[in-house]
Amino acid sequence: MFDGIFEPTHLLIILAICVLIFGPSKLPQLGKGLGESIREFKNAISKNSANPPAEGTTARAEEKK
Repeated sequence: MFDGIFEPTHLLIILAICVLIFGPSKLPQLGKGLGESIREFKNAISKNSANPPAEGTTARAEEKK
């Protein structure tokens, strides 16, 4: 279904559309923001896996609090 979706021509077309929409001056800011959000997400995942919830607790039980 998604065979060949990441071909170089497709990626260039997506990049051209992004440049048209956001402009060349905004693209570095968007990239920086995306990189920071991915970094924070990875940190949150690693902190969460280092401190797993206690046995018998579930996400729903914690949401009800």
